[in-house]
Amino acid sequence: MDESTPQFLDEPPQGQQLTSYDREHMVLYLRLLDAHRDGADWREATRILFDLDAAIDPVRSRKVHDAHLARAQWMSEHGYRELLRKGPPD
Repeated sequence: MDESTPQFLDEPPQGQQLTSYDREHMVLYLRLLDAHRDGADWREATRILFDLDAAIDPVRSRKVHDAHLARAQWMSEHGYRELLRKGPPD
C-alpha cells in the first residue's frame, strides 16, 4: 500500500448511510469489486490492496477482505445513490 492510500480499518463502518470512511476508500472499493469480478484470489487482492500477507495472518486477512468487499457491494447497490444526491466530496 503506498503513501497515497488511506489507512484502513479491519472492518469498515456499517449501516445504511454513506460515511466519510466510504468516501475516502472509494477507489479501494472499486478495486475490490474489479478483483472479485475478475475472479482474483482473495489472498492476492489482500496483499495488493491492503498490504496484508495471508500466509502470515490468514484470519485477519480474510476478515479485512470480506468485510471491505461486502461494504463495496453495498456501495454498488445502495450507497451510490447518496453519492449521486450529495455529489462528489469537496
